[in-house]
Amino acid sequence: MDLGLKDKVVLITGPAKGMGRAISLAFAAEGAKLALIGRDTQAIDAVAGELHAAGTEARVFACDITRSAEVQAVVSAVLAAFGRIDVLVNVAGGSGPIGKTGWETTQEEFDQIVQLNMTGCFNTMQAVLPGMIAQRSGKVVNVGGTFGMRGRAGRMAYSASKWGLRGITKSFALEAGPFGINVNCVAPGMVDGPRFRDKVCANMASKLGITPDEAAERHAADYALRRISTDTDVANACLLLASEVTRQVTGVDLPVDGGWAML
Repeated sequence: MDLGLKDKVVLITGPAKGMGRAISLAFAAEGAKLALIGRDTQAIDAVAGELHAAGTEARVFACDITRSAEVQAVVSAVLAAFGRIDVLVNVAGGSGPIGKTGWETTQEEFDQIVQLNMTGCFNTMQAVLPGMIAQRSGKVVNVGGTFGMRGRAGRMAYSASKWGLRGITKSFALEAGPFGINVNCVAPGMVDGPRFRDKVCANMASKLGITPDEAAERHAADYALRRISTDTDVANACLLLASEVTRQVTGVDLPVDGGWAML
């Protein structure tokens, strides 16, 4: 099936590793042109090198998405380089404190994760949407999380930030819809990788006196499909919501969790 992404200009935040890298490679495989945005440009350059080797047009732009002025400037630079932005994929985010109750979480920890997971996405959408409105087309895909759909003990700050991102997504979907712009949210559950293994599983293993592998198995047992999602699973969901095959889908939360949040 042709997803209609060939030669589309896709701006991706947080493309350096994990889901961000997988999402970048997935859009490149569909023939898109990529603007890769983030603070650690050295790490992003490595991904850009892979893309260039495969024949993809990709450019790297330095930007702290929590700073509105930097975001406005980088979007202007992307528009100058490519002429338009067709798709925005907000991947950049953080996990916040793990294993802390709400009353143990400091204000600094709470503010930091809300700033990154909510304000960062707000800043990029605010900067990109005027151009999409002018061209009367565009797709926005925010990467949220299932803890923003059901909540999670020990992850209050992260959960709050992802609940907030859902509200931002739905409000922008209503406001941008009349201009032919789709705004949706992909909500991963646990995603296998260093953050999951070294932080989430390690925390559970320490508390329960089990191995990290046993902790991973316990997480998988919570899901209907009895397996942990991968970066590729998330990337494929982003492709779907950025494509023309979902032209009539907006304002939705798409869980990619093997059956947890909605069951």
